[in-house]
Order: sequence, then C-alpha cells, then structure tokens
Amino acid sequence: MASATGPARRHPVATSAAVILAAGFLVLFIGGGARFTVGLTLKPIVDDLGWVRGDVGLAVALYQAVSAAAMFAAGYLADRTSPRLVLGGGLVVAGIGIGLMSIISAPWHAHVLYGVVFALGNGAASMIPVGVMVARAFPVRTGIANAVVTSGMSVGQLVVIAALAAVMLSVSWQSVYVWLGIVHLALLPLVILAIPKSTRMQAKAAQPAIGVGVREAARTRQFWLLLAIYAVCGFDDFFVSTHVVAFAQDRGVDAFLAGNLLALMGLTGLVGVVIGGAVSDRSGPMWPTAVCFAARVVVFALVMVDQSTVSVAVFALVFGATFLVTAPLTVVFVQESFGTRHLGALTGLITMVHQVFGGIGAYLGAALFDKAGNYQAAFAIMLGFTVLATLLTLMLRRPRQAA
Repeated sequence: MASATGPARRHPVATSAAVILAAGFLVLFIGGGARFTVGLTLKPIVDDLGWVRGDVGLAVALYQAVSAAAMFAAGYLADRTSPRLVLGGGLVVAGIGIGLMSIISAPWHAHVLYGVVFALGNGAASMIPVGVMVARAFPVRTGIANAVVTSGMSVGQLVVIAALAAVMLSVSWQSVYVWLGIVHLALLPLVILAIPKSTRMQAKAAQPAIGVGVREAARTRQFWLLLAIYAVCGFDDFFVSTHVVAFAQDRGVDAFLAGNLLALMGLTGLVGVVIGGAVSDRSGPMWPTAVCFAARVVVFALVMVDQSTVSVAVFALVFGATFLVTAPLTVVFVQESFGTRHLGALTGLITMVHQVFGGIGAYLGAALFDKAGNYQAAFAIMLGFTVLATLLTLMLRRPRQAA
C-alpha cells in the first residue's frame, strides 16, 4: 500500500516544481530578450533622432539603478508574499514601459520609459523572485535548477534579438518596442495560471529556513567580497551588452550581422550558464565564477590589440559564454554563506549592486566613446577591474555548511 501511494503523493509535487521551472523560464525569456533590445536599437535611435550615444547610455544607467532597487524590493517581497504577485505585477509595468518606447522623441522620454518604468517592471519580474521560487521548489540540485531557469535569459537574448534583428530589416525600431510590450502583457495569464499563490509548501520540503540577515551578513568578509565581485561583473556585463552591436558596426560589421552577434552571445551564454550551474553543484560556485572572469581577461586583452572582424566575433561569443554564469550562482553563494531565511533579501541586495555598477559601466562606455570616438579607454578600464575580480573570487571561501 505504501509503495502504491508514495509515487502518487510525490507526483503532484514534482509536476508543480516542473511547472514553476517552466513559468520562471518564460518570464526570464521575455525579460532577457527585452532588456537587450536597447543595445540592438542604439545606433538606429541615435541616427534617427539626432542624439548622442550618451543619451541612450544614461537611459541604460538609470535602468540599472532603478531595476537594482526593484530587484531588492522584489526579493524582500518574495520572502514574504507570493512570487506570482511580484512577477505578474512586474510583467504589467514592464510591458507598459517597453511598449511606450515606440513613441519617444526626446532623450528624457527614454530616460523615463526605459530607465524608470520598464526598469521597475523588469526588476520585479526578474531572476530574484524566480530564483527564490526555484530554490524553494528544488532544495536539491539548486545550482543546476537555477541555471536552467536562468538560461531563459540567454535563450531570450538568442531568439528575441535574432528575430528582432531580422524584423528590423523591414520595419522600424519603433515597431520592435510595440511588439515587446504586447508580448509582456500576453505572458501575464500564463504566469497567473502556472504559478501557485504561494510556494511555501516547496519551502517546507526544503531545508529549514535558518540563516542570518543583512546586518549580520554585512559583518563578514565573505559578504563584502561578493559585493565587490558582483559589482565588477555588472560593470563588465552592461558595458558590453549595451555597446557591442555599435562597436561591431564601428569596426565595419554590417547591422544585420552585428545584431545577430548579440543574439549569438545568448547561445554561448546558454552553454556557459548550464555548465556553470552543473559545476557549482559538484565543486561549489567559486570555481565557475573564477573561470568566468579569467576568460573575460583574455578577451578584453584580445580586443584591445586586435579589432578585426574575427577578433570582434571571438570577443563577443566568449564574453557571451560568461555573461550569465554568475546569475544563478548568487542564490548558491547566499545559501552556502548565509542560510535561507533571508535568501530573497540578500540575493536581491547583491544583485542590486551588480545592476548599479552595470549602469555605471554602460554610461561610462558611452561617455568615453563620445569624448574619444572609440572604446579603447573603456576596454582598458574593464580589463583592469576584471583582473581584480578574478583575484577577489579566489579569496572566497566555500563554507562547510550554511550559516
């Protein structure tokens, strides 16, 4: 009797966990593709409206700062309420903000719509509440489960950006933003149906909610190392994602190929994030993070000395493979170092720092280009900080058990 009822009792839980994984993947698929669209449309917007790249760079910087605060708030709420509420509300706000980007005509329009409205929604419907939701549903193999769901961002970058790059050959950049707004709103009913009101049942199946809060964590060396590492990671990430298409076009790559280069970064990112999650489950999150930064050091050095089409492609694809490696590992670092009681808040705080410095990187790249007419100084700065992040990562410890 017990053997007959056991599988039946476990089946709904397994099914629910799989549905949660799929729903989280779809949210990050759409959000991941949408947030990179500004890099795809940067040059057309600047050329069409007579702006400078710093105007768009400032919008990205605002997006990073506002979405960072939204991610922290989303993590805090995910610890205490239903992730469905957080993700659903985020999709609505993000859809409105990105859709209205189709009517911008002055820099402040982009600053408000992309930098504030879309940022609030995209930050709420982000990997922070999704990561908390998945960690509750998958107490074992958390690294690979979060890697799989986070790969939605890479797949979204690959599929959405490739599709939009092809579409932009025959339609305006304004139409791209209209369709992105529609897709966000269309996803809302699926999220409501797929995600239960609360995932506390999954949390009960996981390890007990023990651990330290932000104040206690801030007294540890591990916490400040993680903040510094993720700050450099964001600094690199959003400099490259914002400027790589324009940089490739500056070096003679045609617009369609340059747009698809950004999309293919999503493909290599998919490979990188899954491998990183699997390695993390076996040996901890430190080693995949260190390898990620070491690879960036190599390609930043490469593109500083050779900016041929082949080198630009190698730079983009290798960097793309590292782009999302650290994202699912944030949850693993926090679980191992500080426990699970304040998982959303601590993960959100670290990601907030990542996003803020990402905005600085995106804006700094634009400002340096507008001043010098090239990205050489920006690449040198990125290289220096990435070497530092590699060394800091090797200083991390892997706790024997959670705090």
